[in-house]
Amino acid sequence: MDFRTVADRIARDIATGALGPGTRLPPQRRFARDHGIAVSTASRVYAELVRRGLVVGEVGRGTYVRATPSVAEAALAEPSGAPVDLELNFPVLPEHTALIAESLRVLLRHDVLAESLRAVGVTGTPSARAAAVELLARGGWVPRPEDVLFAGNGRQAIAGAIAALVAPGERLGVEDITYAVVKGIAARLGVVLVPLATDGEGVTPEALSSAVGLRAVYLQPTLHNPLGVSMGPRRREAIAELLCARDIPLIEDAIYGFLHDDPPLWSFVSRAVLVDSLSKRVAPGLSLGFAVTSPTLRPHLVNAIRSGGWSPQHVAMAAMTTWTTDGTAARLRADKRADAQARQSLAAQYLSGQDIQADPRSYHLWWRLPPTWRPDTFVAAAARAGISVTPAAAFAIPPTVPPQAIRLALASPPLPTLATALSHLAALAATPTPDAD
Repeated sequence: MDFRTVADRIARDIATGALGPGTRLPPQRRFARDHGIAVSTASRVYAELVRRGLVVGEVGRGTYVRATPSVAEAALAEPSGAPVDLELNFPVLPEHTALIAESLRVLLRHDVLAESLRAVGVTGTPSARAAAVELLARGGWVPRPEDVLFAGNGRQAIAGAIAALVAPGERLGVEDITYAVVKGIAARLGVVLVPLATDGEGVTPEALSSAVGLRAVYLQPTLHNPLGVSMGPRRREAIAELLCARDIPLIEDAIYGFLHDDPPLWSFVSRAVLVDSLSKRVAPGLSLGFAVTSPTLRPHLVNAIRSGGWSPQHVAMAAMTTWTTDGTAARLRADKRADAQARQSLAAQYLSGQDIQADPRSYHLWWRLPPTWRPDTFVAAAARAGISVTPAAAFAIPPTVPPQAIRLALASPPLPTLATALSHLAALAATPTPDAD
């Protein structure tokens, strides 16, 4: 049976009131059994209902029929317009396409391309390691070439680091609100996530010192995603001291570090892996992951990346080397720093008076919603206005109770479109909702 046929049937039930606002749909496996379809088909049905704006799903809570839009919400909707993506960050500036294309022309030379098409290992090439050192250096910290390893992308570098340091069934400490993909990686590796309390500078020393049985910790000390905060010097010193005293390895996610000037926490810790990638620095379509590792952890990480099938592509490595040596990467970094600040300025302007947590250098912000709004209701109402945002539940590590908040990713839409979307969201936040009752 075609998934659209089943979706049409559910849509009719919603339209006629047979499934009223707030009704929770059954789990997908039960839905599949009840309708005599495959689980994969049920998944496509639910995705289609979300796409049509008829239901909203939130991790850990289920899928619900969305409330009927109020007059104020309907006024915000722009059904004819393309969806505005404030859910994912893709910082690619239009003028950079030509710059990147010109830089890559050298790779089309017969001799260069022939070499780039050869297989390459986790350790890369001497020229790639030297380029990576220049690319990743910040705040006075410069990694050693021999400490640099490569993976297919940043997510694979994270997976390799976790697999290298934490065996199935063992415990990995993470911020209680953290990068959502880590939850999926840990689940597939059989790793138990231990939430560590955070504040306005990230993970707290008290949370780290009281946690027991940790084999490693995964932290985002700089421009935390989604919280948008960074550790100050004293916090970095305190966390580093605790990690060294307890001999707990650090996995530092530095994906957004290129927007910041502080040295990484890695430089203060005896056993650590720093993860970075090209996806935010350059573009997600031709990515490369970096893993800067302490010497004692290097063999474990090499084996994990190899056995996981997460090795890099030589062409991406050659592109990175070219972008670094010819100055393209530095130009992109400077432009994106200015772009991120411009987008944060727009957010500060249009969301003035809202409870916003953000760094002016960051491409995202954390919005604690007014008490009249629940995140799932707000996400649904925003979707009806053609704007996608992410609820706090996507980032919360159980048993952490998700706060009444959402994350806005600011990088993807053009600036005029972003301004319009932020204006719509601000108006929406001021609109009375059924939650207020």
